[in-house]
Amino acid sequence: MDKIKIAMDAVPETMLQTMYARAKESQKPDAVIHDEKAVEIIQKLDYDFSLADKDAPMSSGVIARTIILDRLVSGYLEKHQNALVVNIACGLDTRCYRNAGKYAQWYNIDLPDTIHVRRQFLEEEGPVIYQIAGSAMDSTWADRIEYHGEPVLVIIEGLTMYLCEADVRKIFEIIDHKFRHADVLVETMNPFMASHIKEKSIEKSNARFSWGIKNGKELAKLIPPFQFVKDHSLAEGMAEFISAYKVLSKIPVISNVSNKITILTK
Repeated sequence: MDKIKIAMDAVPETMLQTMYARAKESQKPDAVIHDEKAVEIIQKLDYDFSLADKDAPMSSGVIARTIILDRLVSGYLEKHQNALVVNIACGLDTRCYRNAGKYAQWYNIDLPDTIHVRRQFLEEEGPVIYQIAGSAMDSTWADRIEYHGEPVLVIIEGLTMYLCEADVRKIFEIIDHKFRHADVLVETMNPFMASHIKEKSIEKSNARFSWGIKNGKELAKLIPPFQFVKDHSLAEGMAEFISAYKVLSKIPVISNVSNKITILTK
């Protein structure tokens, strides 16, 4: 089988690295996540993942946030029938397949170049799963979502740390304008980590961490009318596959500097 070769740079390259981390973990005998779609894509893809193999912190972070987000998304969909799910900056995320049958519609949104790559591996043209090409900060993506007051879950994974505060505010303004009620799961990075950490797997690209915030309570202050519900430190996910984190995750300084999945509601 001829493999597909794609040229990527800057932030879109991160979607290959995160997908590879999920695929690699999924193939382990004692895997803590199972992403069969990611495994399928890796087998079709012609790409040098040698840097990703050496970037253990990146891989661990991806696995930890997948554990937490999969649990939160699945729990939400069990409680809210016929929900709409909006996955902003989807990259090559495959969570829509792991939750098949649990939602009414699922919208995967990302930049045109990213959606072009996604369409080479994942055909999603409705009536349940859709792909929308556009910037998260451009409200036209919201215009393409058919909404009639259903429960809405918005997922923003692996994005905010590459933006600026104004961009983050804009995304939430669009969500606020489009949906009367919505729950949001958003990943954020601690400001110290955003300033001092570099990912080895994408060091040759132009992708750089540029923004962080202390916690979900501080984020909620920036984006009324969204209200803070809860923070989940990625250290919680780490504890499920790295034994040392069963202790470390309970130390405030560790949980505070780790990336967080914040639950917000409007």
